[in-house]
Amino acid sequence: MRLSLLTPLLVALALLTACGSLSGERDETTGWSVEKLYGEAHDLLASKDWAKSIKYYEKLEARFPYGRFAQQAQVEMAYAHWKNADRAQAIATADRFLKTYPNHPNSDYVYYLKGLVNFSETQGVLSYFAPDEPAERDPKALRESFAAFKELVARFPNSKYAEDSASRMRFLLNTLAGGEVHVARYYMKRGAYVAAANRAQYAVQNYPQAPAIEEAVFVLVKAYDALGIPELRDAADRVMRTNFPNSKYLSPGGGKRDVPWWKLWDPEW
Repeated sequence: MRLSLLTPLLVALALLTACGSLSGERDETTGWSVEKLYGEAHDLLASKDWAKSIKYYEKLEARFPYGRFAQQAQVEMAYAHWKNADRAQAIATADRFLKTYPNHPNSDYVYYLKGLVNFSETQGVLSYFAPDEPAERDPKALRESFAAFKELVARFPNSKYAEDSASRMRFLLNTLAGGEVHVARYYMKRGAYVAAANRAQYAVQNYPQAPAIEEAVFVLVKAYDALGIPELRDAADRVMRTNFPNSKYLSPGGGKRDVPWWKLWDPEW
């Protein structure tokens, strides 16, 4: 009775094995040591065979989940995913590494890599400033890039990646502030004054050192004036005069002494 029950199972297993053999599928890495597997994966990475290097790194992690080779494999696999145009997987691999090895000597590089992965989303930067419906653009990648570079600079000020990270942070700061003001201006032109004031206020609060803040304050003055809130308008006016005394917005076209400066600006500025 027992033999009769086992026979179909044994036959099925034999058929599966035969099919695998007939298909010619074979794992060439079977029996490789961790050193050989890492070396081959690294060589594939160097030759820019991103997809195959990722497969080898995955095999290494599965077979040898502990030790320095597994740790380095995660770092290099995150890079390979990025170069293979898989941004989400690159970030996920980097985050997994940082969570598992928060004090690893290569942590600064992994933060730097995270910043680069999001920073490289140049199409997102360009579309964010596109004239059509800028309010629909999501600067999430820019913010995440800034956060990664900021973490690197804060935790590893002496890292060889710190100087470049700080430079990229300045660019991102200006880009993000400019994006908020761009959206605020878009809302102003469409009469959405509350939304315009909110975006300008966000820029002022979060990116106070960015060049775009001068225009953000100007938007606040215009928006509060349009909303009929003189207290907030006058407060923003004082901020403008105190912080930007030579601003072009304070004397449009030479200015008229009997007309408030903000009323002399055309809505299409």
